[in-house]
Amino acid sequence: MPLPPPLPTRPLFAAVVRVRLPPMTKRARSTSPTLDSPAMKKSKEDAKFLPNKIATVKNAASVDASPPVFQLVDAVCAGVKNPAKGDCIVYWMRMEDMRIRDNRALAQASAQARKDGVPLITLFVLSPQDYAAHDRSPRRIDFTLRNLKCIKDDLARLDVPLYTVSHTPRTKIPSFVYDLMTQWKASHIFGNIEYEVDELRRDLALCQIAKKQGKVVCTFVHDKCIVPPGDVRTKEGKGYTVYSPFLRSWAPVLEKASSHHLNEAPPPQANNSSVHQHAVFGKFFKMKVPNEVEGFTMEPEERDRISTFWPAGEGAAHEMLSRFLNTAARSSQFGAVDPLTKGAKQVDPTKQSRLGKYKDARDRMDSDTTSRLSPYLAAGIVSARACVREALAASSKKKLDVSRDTGVGRWIQELAWRDFYTHIVALFPRVSMGRPFQEKYAGVRWETDAAHLQAWKDGRTGVPIVDAAMRQARTMGWMHNRARMIAAMYLVKDLMIDWRLGEQVRVARH
Repeated sequence: MPLPPPLPTRPLFAAVVRVRLPPMTKRARSTSPTLDSPAMKKSKEDAKFLPNKIATVKNAASVDASPPVFQLVDAVCAGVKNPAKGDCIVYWMRMEDMRIRDNRALAQASAQARKDGVPLITLFVLSPQDYAAHDRSPRRIDFTLRNLKCIKDDLARLDVPLYTVSHTPRTKIPSFVYDLMTQWKASHIFGNIEYEVDELRRDLALCQIAKKQGKVVCTFVHDKCIVPPGDVRTKEGKGYTVYSPFLRSWAPVLEKASSHHLNEAPPPQANNSSVHQHAVFGKFFKMKVPNEVEGFTMEPEERDRISTFWPAGEGAAHEMLSRFLNTAARSSQFGAVDPLTKGAKQVDPTKQSRLGKYKDARDRMDSDTTSRLSPYLAAGIVSARACVREALAASSKKKLDVSRDTGVGRWIQELAWRDFYTHIVALFPRVSMGRPFQEKYAGVRWETDAAHLQAWKDGRTGVPIVDAAMRQARTMGWMHNRARMIAAMYLVKDLMIDWRLGEQVRVARH
């Protein structure tokens, strides 16, 4: 796709760290709470379901004082006890746990179904309003649907049906799901916890409905993180706000002999094949996963191109992981190519593989040096636990390695970063409500130059590395980690444009 010409200004790249677009006209500035950019405004239709992008200080502080994640855990503990035996057990799959292997909620649901002698049913609810509210891109929705089709086939081999349904409005999803439980005469529903405020409140609402009705047990469990939020605390009992001390506490938790955090969840057991003849559940096997969601469609050419860069399925994700751990970098694999092309060369994982060289090569944006697993981790197609286990096995490590001196240690540190930021979201929920992590920066006066924002989106600022990063996102729906940091810092610290506007760019939203 031809790109528009760069801004009609002198090139911005220079031998200095901070650069600025030359002034064209006097630019308006706005403080965070009163952003007046059109990109932050909602249409009348959007206003029916989109959240306020920026919570008030008071509301954010109130949520921080009682994080919804702990409210949900308490609600699960206080839920229905000893329900009557039902006709099925339900596992509710979400956008962040799209796998069968090493899936804790799915494993528990399967065990309960086995114990009760009833079928296991998998539920997936498509929520277009949630996708709009959270700035999901069509590419992410397409990735979700392609993986759902793989999951449906994999579950069918276990005689487990997948029931995929779309529902609006999003505020009614808890009651909608409970109505399904009633129709199916389910006694239990299991799900893995999602840590953003809206999703926690959704699950909490379902627990409250179930508690009031007294017929369905709701079980939501930690699965996304290697170490769940709340398991790592400061001496004062608070969540960490700085990564280095977080890592120093995180690693010992995994190193304890009694630690279960890296244990693999058992695979689900097959249903009795008679489920195919069930008057209700048998029909689920014939239901199709849709090819698209209205409002998040892609042109066929783009869909084919993106599916080449990001093949669907757990098998593809684990093969990509194995190649990162055990094969050498290839110049032919740099950039917009199929990550699973033939010709990968097996080498010594401790020294010559991409993992082995990760310590020194991870920041190289001109080479095939990273795992490219971030979309798969974001969608839960491979678990972070599996990444740690397999990395340690490939490098012949018997103990956890989080050192700065080895490739495996550096890569596991990156997985620890993922845990750290998820802990921030869970324990400081204001960051899901449009508030800055440090409230002292809430009054920053942002520039509101629409032309500069659009130039940044299009990759035509005139700064080569920023433009390359944004064009990579436009082409692949993904960006190298170092490129993401550079592009984000340029938007916020050089163009002085509100980070929330950059967050709304949907070409690469995982």
